[in-house]
Amino acid sequence: MNIDFTQFEKLAGVKFKDKNLLKQAFLHRSYINENKGSGLDHNERLEFLGDAVLELVITEELYEKYPAKPEGELTSYRSALVNAVTCAQVATNLSVNDFLLLSRGEAKDTGRARQFILANTLEAIIGAIYLDQGYESAKKFIAKNISPLIDDIIEKRAWIDAKSLFQEKAQEVDGITPAYKTVKETGPDHDKKFTVGVYLGKELVISGEGDSKQEAEQDAARKALEKKGWE
Repeated sequence: MNIDFTQFEKLAGVKFKDKNLLKQAFLHRSYINENKGSGLDHNERLEFLGDAVLELVITEELYEKYPAKPEGELTSYRSALVNAVTCAQVATNLSVNDFLLLSRGEAKDTGRARQFILANTLEAIIGAIYLDQGYESAKKFIAKNISPLIDDIIEKRAWIDAKSLFQEKAQEVDGITPAYKTVKETGPDHDKKFTVGVYLGKELVISGEGDSKQEAEQDAARKALEKKGWE
């Protein structure tokens, strides 16, 4: 395990006092299981801590940035900012994948499972920054790498639960509750792609795609809202 984390520190804009803490943030459980005599610990406790720090920082920022927004809408904004998809994207932007310490089996998997590993590692990094340098440094890291995404999320309305909105509109306009049906599944088990159709009665409104059935359903609902002019 001779990974040099100096490059990551440059990308992240954080210089760690305790280099072992930084290393631990990148240690996946599978690596420890494969290297039992290493004397190292995996990153799940750091992830637990970082998740709480991230949520607090984002909550504080949203509270201050949008003084007129109700609690429910702020909760939706926060969910869009701290979910696995957003965190994995931020981790990718920081080249976290290049520094991960995984088992040989996990290292081969580049599908949806890797997305969750990246997201969890980002939270572990935040936890490590908090322990190494305190709340303000963690807040600065989040403000630089995650907070700027809020404007894009709001502009693209990515914070909206499209399924709930489409159901509400369909019941209001047509008196029908939408139904979702998986049309197609492709790819190996570890990297499946799903195509899901959304129906109003027997009418197929449109299909959506995603790396999970839930993602495909949300994609179908977003497209259906647009097609029906119910955005």
